[in-house]
Amino acid sequence: MEVKRRRRTREALTGYAFILPAVIFFAVLGVYTLGYSLLLSFARWNGFSPHWTWVGIDNYLDVLFRDPNVAPYVLDAAVHTLLVMIVVPILAVVAGLPVALALNRITFLRTTLRTVFFLPYVTTGIAVFYAWTYVLQPQGSLNFILESLGLGTLAQPQGFLGNPATALPTLIAVMAWSSIPIAILLYLTGLQAIDPAVLDAAKVDGATGLRTTTSVIWPLLRPITAAVVLLNLRDALQGFQMFLLMTNGGPGGHTNVLGLEIYKQAFFKELRPTLGIASAIGWLLFVAAILLAFVNVRMLRSRT
Repeated sequence: MEVKRRRRTREALTGYAFILPAVIFFAVLGVYTLGYSLLLSFARWNGFSPHWTWVGIDNYLDVLFRDPNVAPYVLDAAVHTLLVMIVVPILAVVAGLPVALALNRITFLRTTLRTVFFLPYVTTGIAVFYAWTYVLQPQGSLNFILESLGLGTLAQPQGFLGNPATALPTLIAVMAWSSIPIAILLYLTGLQAIDPAVLDAAKVDGATGLRTTTSVIWPLLRPITAAVVLLNLRDALQGFQMFLLMTNGGPGGHTNVLGLEIYKQAFFKELRPTLGIASAIGWLLFVAAILLAFVNVRMLRSRT
């Protein structure tokens, strides 16, 4: 008995020894960073002075309404972020589900087509964002194609990213283009998990293809839809690289989002200490993300 106990203790210590580096790494880069940013959100600091200036909730009040040099920009960025959060998930679902249904039914070149549709997801990054910027320039490929097709009235002389009316919708379209492949993949996984007997029963009952899709397949894919929406909400809240690289929030702040505003407040407001302001915006964004995730999970549970 004593030998078994020692062996179990030795195995437990060995296991703890293996996971200890990961725990330390998480504690340093995760817990410490979160705690540090939370404390910083209640202080003023420019990133260089040796001491903070504790201001309590002043940063949050300035962000929400009090400071005219911060609040209007944050409000505009929040509105733009909200538009991205609404439109991108809708486009991902509306475009991803029909493509997944088509790919699930065809047999000819199925693997090749799946690879083609998934390429935008695995190739997204700085190079792709710069490629899109070139396509959308005044002398870019998109204007050239529109003019070649006789649709010159739709072309944008200042570029699709230079026109305040088209800049944000264009970036939303690019973000949707990069998020639709993962929606297709998730829907394909869900479709392949559906019991064929269920679909056969619907056909026996006289359901058409459209009725089977809306009354049988769609309800069964509701958890997948919730996952697709949640992933795109996360990207809309946290992602700002595309906005930074393609427009840097321009023209005139029409593509500024909360993630980009945090970046600007932290590193490009050199006239006054704003790292505390950036941290406050980040924590408000974090709370919004938690609430959205909670609502999404509650809605999913209430319908399953």
